[in-house]
Amino acid sequence: MTGRLNSAQPYAIGLFRIVVGLLFACHGANSLFGTFGGETPDAGTWPSWYAAVIELVGGSLVLLGLGTRAAAFISSGAMAYAYFKVHQPQALFPIENSGEGAAMYCWAMFLLVFTGSGAFGLDRLFAKRSGSQDRAAAEQTPVAA
Repeated sequence: MTGRLNSAQPYAIGLFRIVVGLLFACHGANSLFGTFGGETPDAGTWPSWYAAVIELVGGSLVLLGLGTRAAAFISSGAMAYAYFKVHQPQALFPIENSGEGAAMYCWAMFLLVFTGSGAFGLDRLFAKRSGSQDRAAAEQTPVAA
């Protein structure tokens, strides 16, 4: 049973990344463009406009699996900032201060920093292409002793 689950791990991480990235990008689109009935901040206002841009761009990159670790790191930091500056001053626990979303996004993105994109990500596609080119170049280059 453990062997089967371990072999499916890249696919589970890939699906997790896709769902988290999609939800995060939708949250950013809602904040930035007012889609789904949200209110839009004025361009350049701190921190709401910048947070919305990070959510939209970071969520899109995580969704695609392109630069996953860097995008997830920046997104995780943005959500940590949101939690500690916006929600935590109201109350200690996320359930009391309506900070569950910020806390969950922060930790989900932080997990992706360490797991990478998993299956179905563009990171893997580019790594395979560059890896095959690197191997071909290494095979053609003589090794001097």
